[in-house]
Amino acid sequence: MDYKWHLRATPDPSVTAHLSEVLNVHPILAQLLAHRGVTTFESAREFFRPNLAQLHDPFLMADMQAAVLRLQTAIKKGETIMLYGDYDVDGTTAVSLMYAYFSGFYNQLHTYIPDRYKEGYGVSTAGIDAAKSLGITLIVALDCGVKSVDKVQYAKALGIDFIICDHHNPGAELPDAIAVLDPKRADCQYPYKELSGCGVGFKLVQAFHAKRGGDFEELHPLLDLLAVSIGADIVPITGENRILAHFGMQVLNQNPRPGLMALMGGPREHPYSITDVVFTAGPRINAAGRMEHGKIAVELLTSTDATRVKTLAAEVNALNAQRQSLDKSITATALEMIRPAEEWAKETTVVYDPNWSKGVIGIVASRLIEHRYRPTIVFTKSGEKLAGSARSIYGFDVYEALEASSEFLEQFGGHMYAAGMTLHPEHFESFRNKFEAVVKASLPDDLKSPVIQYDAEAKLEDFDFKFLNILQQFGPFGPENMNPIFCLRGLMDTGASRPVGADEAHLKLQLVDPESGVVMDGIAFKMGPKLALLQSGPVDVVAHLEDNVWKNSRKLQLRALDIRPAQPFEQNG
Repeated sequence: MDYKWHLRATPDPSVTAHLSEVLNVHPILAQLLAHRGVTTFESAREFFRPNLAQLHDPFLMADMQAAVLRLQTAIKKGETIMLYGDYDVDGTTAVSLMYAYFSGFYNQLHTYIPDRYKEGYGVSTAGIDAAKSLGITLIVALDCGVKSVDKVQYAKALGIDFIICDHHNPGAELPDAIAVLDPKRADCQYPYKELSGCGVGFKLVQAFHAKRGGDFEELHPLLDLLAVSIGADIVPITGENRILAHFGMQVLNQNPRPGLMALMGGPREHPYSITDVVFTAGPRINAAGRMEHGKIAVELLTSTDATRVKTLAAEVNALNAQRQSLDKSITATALEMIRPAEEWAKETTVVYDPNWSKGVIGIVASRLIEHRYRPTIVFTKSGEKLAGSARSIYGFDVYEALEASSEFLEQFGGHMYAAGMTLHPEHFESFRNKFEAVVKASLPDDLKSPVIQYDAEAKLEDFDFKFLNILQQFGPFGPENMNPIFCLRGLMDTGASRPVGADEAHLKLQLVDPESGVVMDGIAFKMGPKLALLQSGPVDVVAHLEDNVWKNSRKLQLRALDIRPAQPFEQNG
C-alpha cells in the first residue's frame, strides 16, 4: 500500500525554544511536548510525573451518590448482586475488576456476560430473566446499558434495580435506573469525559471504597485490569486515562494477577508496554467472546488457582489461534470476491457470505482495508437476518454514510470509524447500491490513500539513550498520545540489510546517514519486497525510535513504518 506522508503542524518555535531551554531537552523533544499541549515547566513536570492524587473526585460524576447508596443498602441487606458486562475486553475487564473488589468482603455476587451470538451486544432480556431466576435484585451494568431504556424498564417490572456504568453516548432518553454513571451525559459535570467502561466502573469502586473509609492505595492492585481496558478499547490516553494506564502498567509488570500474566506469556526481561497489552492480551480476551463465550475470560482474569489459570489460559490461547485461522481464511475468500475489475473500481467494499463467523467479521473488515483502502462492510447470516460490521478509513465518517443509507437497514449503531448493522436478506443489494452511491458522492479524493502523519524531521545523530529515555516517559502511548513518528531523510543501506521471517516478509535494517556516518539498526515489518529499493540508492524512512533488549544488551533501533526513495523536503506529502 502506498502511503502519503504528512508532517504534523509545527508548534510555535518560541514555545519549543523555551521548553528546550528550561527542561534541558533536545529541541525535537520540546516540539513533541508542545504537540501535547505541554508549554511550561510546570505542565511538563505534571506530564512527566503522573500522580494518582491528580485523579478527579468520583462524586463529581452525576448519580454517583445514588449508586454508592444503593450498593451499601444491597450489601447491608444481603441482596444478591449481578455484575453484567459486555463480551469485549472493556466489558470483561470491568466485570473482573468489580468482582475482584467486592468479592474481597461480600459473597452474594454473580457475574454475567451475554452470549455474542444468542443475545448480542449490551443488556439482554435473557440476562435479566437469568437474574430473576437467581433471585437477583440489583444489576450493575458495565460498558453497556446507557441506551437500554426498554430493558431497564423490563427489569424494574420484575423488581430488579439497575446501576449503569457506561461510557458510550447516551440516547435522547436515559434509562430509569437507580443511577446512570456516564461522563458523556449532557448533565454530567465530571471533568474527564473519555474514561473506558472499566474506568467508569473503577470510579464507582473508588467512590464506594472512600465511603467505607478505605485508603486509595488498597485499590492499586485493580489497576492492571484498568490498563488493559484503556489500551484495548482505544480510548484517548490523556488526562485520567494516562495516569491510570501508567500505574496500571506498573502493577502489570510488578505484581499482576495470574490470569493476565498467563495471557501475556509470563514475566520477561524488559517491562511490558501498553502496546504489548493491546496486541497480546487484548486479542486473546476478545477471542473468548468471539469464538465461544466471554465468561471464560472473566473466570481467567479473576481466578487465583494456578492450575485453573493454566487450563483457562491454554483454552483462551487455543480460541485465539482458531480466531486467527478463521479470519485469515475469510479474508482470503473476501479478497477473491473483490478482485474483479468492476468490484475494484467501486468506492466501497461490501462482501457477504452466509457461512462466515459473526465473531470475526469486524476483524476481516479491518484486514480488507489493509489491502484495499476504502470504507468496508462485511456481512454474514445471523438467524433470519444479515449482520454486518463496518470499518472506515481515516477522515471518513462511516456512521453518517450508514445513516444516509438507513432506509434499507433494520438497525445500526456505532461511530465514525466502526459500526454494526442488521438488515433483511432481500434488502442486501439495495443497501449495497445505496451505500456505494452515498460514499461515492461524499468521499474526497484526498482521503483515498492512507496517510502517515509524522511528528518531526530528525537525523540519526539526534538519537541517543538520553533522548530515548525521555521519549519513553511520554508513554503510555495511545490515541491522542501516540508513539512519535520521525522522518529521516537520505539514509543509505550499509549492505547489511536483509530479509527475515517466514517467507522473508520482513526486513532487518542497517542504515547509515552519509553526512554524519551514524549507523543504526532497524526492523521493517511486512516490507520484504522493499529490499531492492534500499539497495538502489538513498531512501527516506518514517519510523518509531525504540530499544532492542536482548540478553542484558540494549541497543537503539528504528521500527520503520514506510520506506520510499529519497525526496527533498519541499516534495513532502
